[in-house]
Amino acid sequence: MISTHPILKDVVLLGAGHAHVTVLRMFGMKPLPGARFTLITREVHTPYSGMLPGLIAGTYGFDDSHIDTGPLARFAGARLYQDEAIGIDLENRRVLCKNRPPVAYDLLSIDIGSTPNVGDVPGAALHAIPVKPIDGFLGRFEALRARVLAAKGNVSIGVVGAGAGGVELLLSVERRLERDVAAAGHDPAGLAFTLVGASDGLLPSFPAAMGRRFREICEQRGIRVFAGARVDRVETGALHLETGERIALDEILWTTQAAPAPWLRDTGLALDARGFVQVTLALRSVSHPEVFAAGDIAAVDGYQLPISCPSRASTRCAKARRSPKISAASSAARRPRRINRSVRRSTSSPRGSGPRSAPATA
Repeated sequence: MISTHPILKDVVLLGAGHAHVTVLRMFGMKPLPGARFTLITREVHTPYSGMLPGLIAGTYGFDDSHIDTGPLARFAGARLYQDEAIGIDLENRRVLCKNRPPVAYDLLSIDIGSTPNVGDVPGAALHAIPVKPIDGFLGRFEALRARVLAAKGNVSIGVVGAGAGGVELLLSVERRLERDVAAAGHDPAGLAFTLVGASDGLLPSFPAAMGRRFREICEQRGIRVFAGARVDRVETGALHLETGERIALDEILWTTQAAPAPWLRDTGLALDARGFVQVTLALRSVSHPEVFAAGDIAAVDGYQLPISCPSRASTRCAKARRSPKISAASSAARRPRRINRSVRRSTSSPRGSGPRSAPATA
């Protein structure tokens, strides 16, 4: 869909998270004359995080659990750039990309997710498999499956993080690998699973009864649980706890506390103490009103949210769905800034955003 209206506002959506998928869908159903949308995403097929456990367990296939942003962008009349952001030039309102020229914006929304924080534990970045970003994890999980089958199922697997994400992932991995090992003609009894969490119980952000129930499920399935166990360091084939205990593991999956993209610290955006973008209840940056943030990367000013990756994502996605973000972005787009088109054309080339009247592409 190519708009014939003059472009008065460039709205750039950085990341293909849940909120941005919804924005494109809504504006595809009800276009906003004068507003041009651009989606910048690392992967054209964006995974739906809520279906990750089912995908890992084998309940869903790739197409079931991924959104193809190509048709979605065409539906919304949006430009689609497959690339990764490495910075934001707030003064000149440009998104700096890894492999293409900068992309100019009038309004910017950031929904790039997060990664488990492996930097605080020595050895974790080298010897553990982080669950996020999900698109990268899926390839690493397939490699893990291949190693398990090559070992005929005689493998010990550990998950670090006893929040909702860690518990869901462990049970999904257990189901998938036991089935795959049995299908390959090997004895799944050779598989061993371990859950390690720093909290005193499982699912610390949920009612205590739920945590106790899932601990019972783990015991029934023969899954070892180490609660109140903080990891001191990780080495090849083992976790070392702060208590001095060593847990031997062949494979280690990491689902602990979320971390933001490091390049955000150089942007000048207001960030919280952990580096997440500080936003109002409307998900608008507290320092730069032309910038929005949603999902894992956003920290709602004055609110304390759960810190495990999946719980944090679910909470924030729900908050994004309830918030007036889309209405705020729409209202901002409806207030066109009078642009001297000759000046804008003369500055568009250095910005690298391409012709202002370029058709939508995917």
